[in-house]
Amino acid sequence: MAYPADFEKALQVGRPPNIRELFPNSKALIVSGKVIDRAMLSRGKAIALAANGRNYFVIRGVLRAAQRANAPVIIEIAKSEGGQKAYCPVNYWNMARITDALCNELGITVPVAIHADHYGIKSDKDLAAAKVEIPTMFEAGITSIAIDASHLPDDQNLLANIAINSYIPSWAGLETEVGEIKGSQGLSTVDEAMFLIRGLNARDIFPDWIALNNGTTHGIEASDAGIQVGLTAEIHKSLVPYKVNGAQHGTSGNSSERLRQIANETATTKANVATALQMISWGLEVNDYGNAQLDQEGNFIKRKGAGMSDELWAEMVAYADSKGWKKGDYKNLNLPFENKLLAQPREIRERMCKGVEDFTYKLITEVFNARDTAPAAIEAILRAGSHDLGAKGSRVENPAEWSDSQIIERAKSIASDKGPEGDFDD
Repeated sequence: MAYPADFEKALQVGRPPNIRELFPNSKALIVSGKVIDRAMLSRGKAIALAANGRNYFVIRGVLRAAQRANAPVIIEIAKSEGGQKAYCPVNYWNMARITDALCNELGITVPVAIHADHYGIKSDKDLAAAKVEIPTMFEAGITSIAIDASHLPDDQNLLANIAINSYIPSWAGLETEVGEIKGSQGLSTVDEAMFLIRGLNARDIFPDWIALNNGTTHGIEASDAGIQVGLTAEIHKSLVPYKVNGAQHGTSGNSSERLRQIANETATTKANVATALQMISWGLEVNDYGNAQLDQEGNFIKRKGAGMSDELWAEMVAYADSKGWKKGDYKNLNLPFENKLLAQPREIRERMCKGVEDFTYKLITEVFNARDTAPAAIEAILRAGSHDLGAKGSRVENPAEWSDSQIIERAKSIASDKGPEGDFDD
C-alpha cells in the first residue's frame, strides 16, 4: 500500500478540477486515466482493469477487488450502455457520483479513473451533438474518454477525432479507435492505425490508448477465435515512436492464457471487461474466463446460492421472454430491474458484489499482472505535482503535410476491409 502521507498529498494535488468541484470534501482519489496508464507502464507488461459498471453491484465489487489487490482501476460505461439511450442505470452523468460515494463508504485508497468508453460518432449530426454533450459529461465527473469514430471511413474517423478534441480537457485520459469491433471480420491494419495516430500527432493530439478490431467481440463470445495477439503486437510495434498504448476491448470469453499473452507480448495497458461482470453479479454460471454457460436447451444457468435470488431471476427471464429477447439482449434487463435488485436482502446484495470482487481480483492479480501498482500511480501524481501528467508523446509529424484536404487524399491509398455492415455496439 502507498504510505498514508503520499496518499494525502496525491489527494490534494491529483484530483482533476471537475472532481474537486463536484466532491470538495471527498477522500476518493479519482484521477485522470493518464495516471492509470502511467502506473501500468511503470510496472511493465501490466494491464489496468477497465470495468464497465453496468450496475451498482459491479462497481462495488470491482472497487473492493482493486483495494484488495492494491491496484488502480478504471470504472467505465459505453455510450450504448450509459448514454442518452442507455440500457443501464449507470450512465455518463451519475457514474462519478456512484463511484465517489462507494470509495468513501468503503475506504478505497487506490486511484480510480472514470472513463466514458466508446463515445460513438457515426455522422455529422453525432459530431455536432458531441460538442454539446461531452462538456456536460466532464462537468459530471468523467476523467477519461474514448472517442470512437471507427464506424466512419479512415479520413472521417481522423477528422472527427480532430474536430472534437478541443472539447476534451487536456489533462483527461484519451483513447481513440481504429477498426470497428466486429470479431474476425474487418480486422484493423498497421496502415489504418498509423494513419490515425500520425494525423493526430500532426495536430498535437497525443492519445494515451488506441483500440483496435483485433479479432474480439462485444458481449457473449460465441467462438474461441478471440484476440489476435500477433496482429496486436505488430500494430503496437509500428506505433512505438508515438508512445501510444493499447486498449483491449471485449475481453469476456477470451482465455486467461490469451489475456496474459496480450499483457506480455503487446503494449496494452487497459483492458475492458463488461459482460462477464454483469453475468457474475447476477449469479449465472460462467467458465473460468467469464463467458456465460448455457444448458442443453440453450438457456443461461443460474447458480444456486449465487447472485440474485432465484425468484427474481425467474422474473427477469419471464420479462425477457415477453419481449422476445435472445441471450445477447439480456443486457437490456439492467435498467428495468436495478431497483428490484437493490431491494433484495443484504445477504443477497452482498453475494452479488462478492462474486464480482473475487472474479475481478483474480483477473487483476493472476492475469493482468497489476497487483501492487497503486503506489506507482500515486508516485506519478507526486512526480508531476499535479492532476495533469501531460502527454507521453510529442510531435513527430509535420503539420503542413496533414491539412484536412491532405488527410482526405492520403486516406485514398489505405487498403482496408471494414467488414460487414450492421450494428456492433454493445
